[in-house]
Amino acid sequence: MSPSGVILYGPPGAGKDTITAELSRLRPEFTLFQRLKAGPGRTTGYRLATAQHIEELTRAGEVLYRNSRYDAQYAIDRGEVSALVDAGRIPVLHMGQVAGARAVATFPINWVRVLLWCPEETTRQRCQVRGDKDLDARLKVWHETRQDLVDHAAEPWSLVLRTDQVSAAQAAQAIDDARLACAPAERRDVRRLVG
Repeated sequence: MSPSGVILYGPPGAGKDTITAELSRLRPEFTLFQRLKAGPGRTTGYRLATAQHIEELTRAGEVLYRNSRYDAQYAIDRGEVSALVDAGRIPVLHMGQVAGARAVATFPINWVRVLLWCPEETTRQRCQVRGDKDLDARLKVWHETRQDLVDHAAEPWSLVLRTDQVSAAQAAQAIDDARLACAPAERRDVRRLVG
């Protein structure tokens, strides 16, 4: 089977971390891709860098995607994706922008593009339970993600999952099944999904 990876796109609280943990339990090859991060906030799950280092990688053409959010800069670098694939791993990337999902999908492996969705109230509850101190900012991002989906309603997804309706284990199994089937991304009407 050709190398593969997983792109998990969705708003805050949609279950990206929880589903990634389930994927790793299902198959140890699934590995969270740790984005480069420069700036304040959460450090778990990131490779800490400086803004200057991210800029240098960008100028060298080594950045697949770069964005800013929560007063920090983030980058997905080609070298780390390559290192995971070369080690026989299946990189799992967390995305919050359709532009990022598109940019990463240019890396030449079989990508399973998964849209994870949940209602705003689910995001609120999950963020409160996990103790997010920036709840208002995360709810703002939920709305930005919704608008991003509306603006890119014809974007192709391999799989669309309502994480308030399926368990993390069910989601992980569906993602792995899609990967094994080499499920092509399809255009889906997500406008009804996001309301």
